[in-house]
Amino acid sequence: MSYKPPRRPQFFYTTAPLPCPYVPGRTERKVVTEITGPDADTLHDRLSRAGFRRSHNIAYAPVCPNCNACVPIRIPAESFQPERSLRRIARANASVEGYEVPARATAEQYHLFQRYQQARHGDGDMATMSFYDYRAMIEDTPIETFIVEFRDPDDRLVGACLTDRLSDGLSAVYSFFIPELDRRSLGTYTILWLIERARGLGLPYVYLGYWVPESRKMAYKARFRPAEVLSGGVWRTLAEADAAPTPPLPGFSLVPETAG
Repeated sequence: MSYKPPRRPQFFYTTAPLPCPYVPGRTERKVVTEITGPDADTLHDRLSRAGFRRSHNIAYAPVCPNCNACVPIRIPAESFQPERSLRRIARANASVEGYEVPARATAEQYHLFQRYQQARHGDGDMATMSFYDYRAMIEDTPIETFIVEFRDPDDRLVGACLTDRLSDGLSAVYSFFIPELDRRSLGTYTILWLIERARGLGLPYVYLGYWVPESRKMAYKARFRPAEVLSGGVWRTLAEADAAPTPPLPGFSLVPETAG
């Protein structure tokens, strides 16, 4: 019988309070843990199903006092039915091709990332990221990660999405695009592309991070119906969650249930 070392305990830490980036006047706190070791993929799967997000080799979830504005959201790929406006966006970007490439930072990606940050988030921390910071964001990953590069017919890079592959879906970590192409809604098109890709891979979900109804920047995620949100430790359709009682805060479970 081969020796199997004991599993390392998983430690969770709470960050210091910081101003909330989504809802003015509120305070943000997170619970964080490392994603490391030979079981990193399995751990990341469990954390994602429990509402965590990944940044580098860290998983985090909000545990903000007296606030539950950030709601984990995912899209069931097979049952997704795009509304008319989403079908219009898909048609408008029919000439754009998505290519999966390894999670390796390039100068072309970084220049687009800089343009996007300066135009959309010029006062944020990411606007001052150097190429080395960007490379760490892309390449510092303990799990299966890739980039989707979106190119127009002239092979111009018009958008990109850092994406994690889970056992039950794809997770959109961070996306950016040419800011001058706002009317093309490339951010929305990226999600539509990921949904189709998940279907092709036989994966049931696309994880979109946090839906924040009170934030204009994050409220758009509810357009993708039917959507599921994590409410009270259970993944429910968005309509069911609206009718469910608000869970106490803070709190999370590493083994969330799915409403039947």
